[in-house]
Amino acid sequence: MTTTAVLAGVGLKPQHLGALRQGPAAVDFFEVHAENYMVAGGPFPAHLQWVRERWPLSIHGVGLSIGGDAPLDATHLDRLAALLRRFEPRWFSEHLAWSSHGGHFFNDLLPLPYDLPTLLRVCDHIDQVQHRLQRRLLLENPSTYLAFSASTMDEGGFLHEVVRRTGCGLLLDVNNAYVSAVNHGQDPLAWVASLPLQAVGEIHLAGHAQDRDAAGDPLLIDDHGSPVRDEVWQLFADTVSRIRPVPTLIERDNNVPPLAALLREAEQARKLLRAAGQVGDPAPQPVRSLA
Repeated sequence: MTTTAVLAGVGLKPQHLGALRQGPAAVDFFEVHAENYMVAGGPFPAHLQWVRERWPLSIHGVGLSIGGDAPLDATHLDRLAALLRRFEPRWFSEHLAWSSHGGHFFNDLLPLPYDLPTLLRVCDHIDQVQHRLQRRLLLENPSTYLAFSASTMDEGGFLHEVVRRTGCGLLLDVNNAYVSAVNHGQDPLAWVASLPLQAVGEIHLAGHAQDRDAAGDPLLIDDHGSPVRDEVWQLFADTVSRIRPVPTLIERDNNVPPLAALLREAEQARKLLRAAGQVGDPAPQPVRSLA
């Protein structure tokens, strides 16, 4: 059995650069949002270059609108391709969502019905992205709050078909899976088990907020503003015990704490990955032949 290092990373935030420059940090990789670095000059690309020279990098897109009705934004895709050429990240990911319509962009990642027209559109867009970028895309499972009456398949079945038809991978957001399962009154472990786990190339862990809907039932909000909750840690441990451990990222986009707090969560993820048994660090896979 070949054993390689477990990888646990954190999202890179500008306020943490000072701490990083003071000395080595116990982190295996960093992830950034692509749209924050799509500029030709200035401090952000310079800071990212400094980080990239010292740690592996993951780039996470939030603006492609993979599920949108409109054609992909060619200019946005070109800028993304230039960014990936410049920094050569180990992983690239995007969301199963839409965020633009009629030339307007929304500050949200909006959900989709799981039906055949949506499946065909999402697969076509992923094919275009992978062909343009010449690399495998990892597609992130969303957090959802309502079910569409138009849906003819569940999330797991939809994502299995997307992976089968396009050759893309899955970015498994364990918090999103937990939030969605609870909001739909389903078992989180069964929800995760329904996903194409053989295609997982990266895992995200984040916090969520607890609320109640108008009927008084539990409603979880994916807010990325708090530490990973115990129930999500447990779901993560159960998940990596049944699949090979994969690079795992701690996400925090709101109420961002000092770097040391995130590194403690990364170490907890690292320990759970080690405990999962066989260790594998899957290399990025090239996009399937489109000829």
